[in-house]
Amino acid sequence: MRIILVGDNSRTVYFLARQFVRRRYHVTVINRDPVYSKELAQQTKATVVLGDGTDVNRLEEAGARQADVLLALTSQDQDNLIACQIAAKRFGVPRTIALVNDPDNEPIFTQLGVTTAFSATRVIGSMLDQEASFEEITQLMPLANGRINVTDVRLDKDAPAVGKTLQELPLKENSLVACIIRDEQVIVPRGSTRLEANDHLVLISQPDDMSEALAVLCGANEA
Repeated sequence: MRIILVGDNSRTVYFLARQFVRRRYHVTVINRDPVYSKELAQQTKATVVLGDGTDVNRLEEAGARQADVLLALTSQDQDNLIACQIAAKRFGVPRTIALVNDPDNEPIFTQLGVTTAFSATRVIGSMLDQEASFEEITQLMPLANGRINVTDVRLDKDAPAVGKTLQELPLKENSLVACIIRDEQVIVPRGSTRLEANDHLVLISQPDDMSEALAVLCGANEA
């Protein structure tokens, strides 16, 4: 796989480049800082191109015509969006991934054709909000650009869902208990499946419905 990383002085670029090289990917980094570019070239086996990742010539020099993925990770949303658009439209890069620093810009990136746009701010904020409200949550993973959340929920003995069947729970249509882990056994639930204390539930839901679904299962108040 041929990957182009467009980044600034973030150590994230270094760690990703190192990881991708270890996977035997062909990695090219575009960076406009001469000092940091030199450090990257010395510390990794990635090819480093000095320049602006929104510059057509620099993208061509980085091998955009042959690239499978372009990953834009600068601290400027505008630069990340432009780099992805040029890569896709000018060079036909099949997959573009962009960091969105301002979570309000995330829908715009998707609308303008970026394959995957992710906001670290939104993901971390969501995780903190849920952990602060529901101690029973042990894992939270966003999927489909944050449009779906997969949550691992443990039911304590006082949870209102304990003793009820799934069909008795007032979960919204966009919330689904996809799996139950009970005493190290995996149960594919049906509507008649009755929940027990210490069950681990794999909950799939849309972000807007998650707090309500967790309140139904755990009895905690919404943040």
